[in-house]
Amino acid sequence: KVPVLILSLFQHALNSGVRRYHVAPVLCQRAKVAMSHFEPNEYINYEKLEKNINIVRKRLDRPLTLSEKIVYGHLDDPAKQEIERGKTYLRLRPDRVAMQDATAQMAMLQFISSGLPKVAVPSTIHCDHLIEAQSGGEQDLRRAKDINQEVYNFLATAGAKYGVGFWKPGSGIIHQIILENYSYPGVMLIGTDSHTPNGGGLGGICIGVGGADAVDVMAGIPWELKCPKVIGVKLTGKLSGWTSPKDVILKVAGILTVKGGTGAIIEYHGPGVDSISCTGMATICNMGAEIGATTSIFPYNERMKKYLGKTGRADIAALADEFKQHLVPDSGCQYDQVIEINLSELKPHINGPFTPDLAHPVSDIGAVAEKEGWPVDIRVGLIGSCTNSSYEDMGRSAAVAKQALAHGLKCKSKFTITPGSEQIRATIERDGYAKILREVGGLVLANACGPCIGQWDRKDIKKGEKNTIVTSYNRNFTGRNDANPETHAFVTSPEIVTALSIAGTLKFNPETDYLTGADGKKFKLEAPDADELPKLEFDPGQDTYQYPPKDGSGQHVDVSPTSQRLQLLEPFDKWDGKDLEDMLILIKVKGKCTTDHISAAGPWLKFRGHLDNISNNLLIGAINIENGKANSVRNALTQEFGPVPDTARYYKKMGVKWAVIGDENYGEGSSREHAALEPRHLGGRVIITKSFARIHETNLKKQGLLPLTFADPADYNKIHPVDKLSIVGLKDFAPGKPLKCIIKHPNGSQETIMLNHTFNESQIEWFQAGSALNRMKELQQKSS
Repeated sequence: KVPVLILSLFQHALNSGVRRYHVAPVLCQRAKVAMSHFEPNEYINYEKLEKNINIVRKRLDRPLTLSEKIVYGHLDDPAKQEIERGKTYLRLRPDRVAMQDATAQMAMLQFISSGLPKVAVPSTIHCDHLIEAQSGGEQDLRRAKDINQEVYNFLATAGAKYGVGFWKPGSGIIHQIILENYSYPGVMLIGTDSHTPNGGGLGGICIGVGGADAVDVMAGIPWELKCPKVIGVKLTGKLSGWTSPKDVILKVAGILTVKGGTGAIIEYHGPGVDSISCTGMATICNMGAEIGATTSIFPYNERMKKYLGKTGRADIAALADEFKQHLVPDSGCQYDQVIEINLSELKPHINGPFTPDLAHPVSDIGAVAEKEGWPVDIRVGLIGSCTNSSYEDMGRSAAVAKQALAHGLKCKSKFTITPGSEQIRATIERDGYAKILREVGGLVLANACGPCIGQWDRKDIKKGEKNTIVTSYNRNFTGRNDANPETHAFVTSPEIVTALSIAGTLKFNPETDYLTGADGKKFKLEAPDADELPKLEFDPGQDTYQYPPKDGSGQHVDVSPTSQRLQLLEPFDKWDGKDLEDMLILIKVKGKCTTDHISAAGPWLKFRGHLDNISNNLLIGAINIENGKANSVRNALTQEFGPVPDTARYYKKMGVKWAVIGDENYGEGSSREHAALEPRHLGGRVIITKSFARIHETNLKKQGLLPLTFADPADYNKIHPVDKLSIVGLKDFAPGKPLKCIIKHPNGSQETIMLNHTFNESQIEWFQAGSALNRMKELQQKSS
């Protein structure tokens, strides 16, 4: 077997280009298989995973889910760690870290503040968020490199100095790059982006976090995560026809809603799994972020093995085969909840508008839209994004487009295509898919996030104009894609986007409806069929990776004190040992408040490395319950209404502490820790809500804020924007012990409510030190 494997790998190296493949690690003994081609001296350690799993299995004396195997297999102390799903905090040792450029700026600034010389685990930076979609791939990339030169230079030099691999702009979207190069069965990877779970398509536990969490891992500190519950999704039957992997997660989102997966890992299993491609499984895991899940995962199978082989990692597949019993769930394992979906009965879905969990069968959406008054004419169809930009996705879309072209049709709607990576772009150009998609009317954009995250210089409508777009993206919150609150965005599969763009209307159902060709004859689109992977090897395209030098100590990292894009961090103030008394309420938020509402993206992305500048977007999208308006709050000291950031700055200048009152699932959406950094920077101390999204709650704790929840959700109605609040009991702050909140009304009356929290002992220390980073420095000083 070994000579055949070596020959196969050597041949792949020749076909793909030597720069993409290091043969040397494969020639080593079985235990010396490299985690990636780019880090030939960092090895997969399945032996340690196996050892830890055996320790935990003996302790718990029960079958384990796949999620438990990988999570518990990365415990810092498997023999002594307290383990109880949904309750205890686990101390974990992830294998690696990945950061996209918008979040990497603040993560690297925090790492610089730590004073450490080099990252402790393999880490990478991916330049995918700062490229605005405007004219087309090449032009947009050139423009982004010019506009963002200062930031790219900072990230490249910081990566070189601290041992972090750097993927240059144009490389592709972070999650596609991870799937192609870094994810593998059994890996634990944390990434500073909410859609990091994409790597679960290759059987890894890949979790989205804020930058401060990434700094912990890069600093070699055990990373804390509340022990997740495990929701099982049993798949039976087989995908066929127009139904795609995207429809699985669109259906699950409709069942669980945007908060139904909070505090849990979604684990897919059952006989239906084998009918889904590896990249299809990644699509499902990717969008699991929209239901609040910690992450999502599929068991190791032949589809993953096939993908590993095609991406030059047959050695990893061979090793995974030997340890397969640890990369699938135990027979008889128990889930906290089970959902069953028959893939043979699943219909194509489209979710939206304004929330990714509003699920509709495609066959119904036209009628629903007319009933609800949503525009049925589609202005733009957009395919790609980190969720759906694989070779198979592009192939299925091209198969639909090819049929339309054969009948003389092009898209009635505007149509854009975003390749997921340079490798995907180069391969679909070589294999003709890009040509077909252009001929049907498509514009191929840069290998980047683009319109999915609001990086879209949209010209075809005016702000405030009511319109509909359909995308193969993951998220469709108000104003998310184009900053227009009247854009009704719907999420579906790439092939459905393509079909609807050709028809130009939501009222078209490709399973049953006919189109009229240029010759006047009616025809029906056939269900698309495309190769899961290219018949030839992937074309790697341009070399876009910068290796960190072995010794980066001499590398200079430049941050100009007058820069408007970058700003070195100053430590936040420590807790003064007193209760928080007479806080003003900056805003009482009504309804949905995502991290987009708290810290908008789009044009604000350019300030992600400058905390003071980006704080000018604090909560500008949140709706004030007092007047029903966004970015208009009462200044309690002047009684004048003004923008939220200006009011917060005024309170800070006057030395007044303030709080925010929120609704359900506060902070859902993107992992951006700026939504926690900004309120802390502008003087906020407490965020009180009915419930929090997981990542945002952790981010708030990391920055020394108090995220608290109403013991009785109805108490939300007792607090008014003109009240003052005092948090009592901080001197006795302890895990599991509620805090008192005294509400002082303007008429002089008072009432007391109870507030819950999820702080453990170390997180309380973060609060007392002022932030998790401050606490890290304190511990370093003590140890030295």
